[in-house]
Amino acid sequence: MPGHGNDLTRLRIALTTFFALDGFVFAGWVVRIPAIKEQTGASPSTLGLALLGVSAGAVITMMFTGRLCSRYGSHPVTVVCAVLLSLSVTLPPLTHSAATLGAVLLLFGAAYGSINVAFNSAAVDLVAALGRPVMPTFHAAFSLGGMIGAGLGGLVAGSLSPTHHLLGLGIIGLLVTALTAPTLLRLEPPRSPEHATAGPERSTTAGPERSATAGPDDPAPAKAAPHRLTPRTRRLVVVFGLIALCTAYGEGALADWGALHLRQDLGSSAGVAAAGYSCFALAMTVGRLTGTTLLERLGRTRTVVLGGGVAAAGMLLGALAPALWAALLGYSVAGLGLANLFPVAVERAGALAGPSGVATASTLGYGGMLLGPPAIGFMADWFSLPAALTSVAVLAAVAAAIGFATRRATAG
Repeated sequence: MPGHGNDLTRLRIALTTFFALDGFVFAGWVVRIPAIKEQTGASPSTLGLALLGVSAGAVITMMFTGRLCSRYGSHPVTVVCAVLLSLSVTLPPLTHSAATLGAVLLLFGAAYGSINVAFNSAAVDLVAALGRPVMPTFHAAFSLGGMIGAGLGGLVAGSLSPTHHLLGLGIIGLLVTALTAPTLLRLEPPRSPEHATAGPERSTTAGPERSATAGPDDPAPAKAAPHRLTPRTRRLVVVFGLIALCTAYGEGALADWGALHLRQDLGSSAGVAAAGYSCFALAMTVGRLTGTTLLERLGRTRTVVLGGGVAAAGMLLGALAPALWAALLGYSVAGLGLANLFPVAVERAGALAGPSGVATASTLGYGGMLLGPPAIGFMADWFSLPAALTSVAVLAAVAAAIGFATRRATAG
């Protein structure tokens, strides 16, 4: 195990790099979807079915990856998945039909979902060893990587074909992996709940686990939880997964429908409408960069409750405000509120159940991201788009309520 601060620092830098790489590669693929739609000749409906390949591949492999991390370790699994992600992102431009596109996106989604479970599991171990709630900083790196990937993709879209662009992403991914992997492969996880032995070592992990996630309002986790997956522990993991679901629902909904609301209901220009999601994403990144300080001062329960409440208020403003500036302000406030809910939920699930807990929470969270866009669409048909977007506020409030309730459940 890494026994020195320098090892932990190198490990943190390596994991941060992989989080950023994941966001960078995924965003680079997303900005080329319109060009690949044209290349394959897919209709909107058949493209939608093909894009489900990403989601299906991720959901299918997430739970399986949790077991792989428990058996082989999260570090080597992260490296292997990074290689697979870098290779698979080069495949979509080589397809010429919606069916083959869906097939290669199944592989891409499998790599994407797997690396998310693997590096989140590694991050949970590192958070416990550091004794500081730094989980949000890893997710901030993912957000920053995504913003850079999307920005770069927009810049090169007019001059590079999707084939050359995504091939370049794949090469960058392999180079970054080659430079970063030795650190992960050389250093073992500082604490592995699935493999730690009972007895003296258990007492040494209890202190950091408490300080890494809890504030003055947060009870210490049950000491046996990481080693004995009781029915109560499994239920708590699912509950934390529901917090992740509520958060990811909002992210998916705003990504797909936020700009349309500004354009259709508030009459903004196309450029301003696109900037709406940028406001949300930037606010979420800022919120995650400051998340460690927030968690240290407030504790995880208050952070979740406050974040859910702020997100609910912001999204009500974003959905119902009659003025464009107020809607943009609401999107930004919602981003700040939602920023740290997913990292805290994944960290708590991982602290309780190791990689399998991370896998469960991540799968539920990803399910929320899948549920959001179609649910908003159906509700918009039944009512209106502004009314449908208020569901994001409702689920943010639900996340806050769950966060408060689980404080007592964890204490029990």
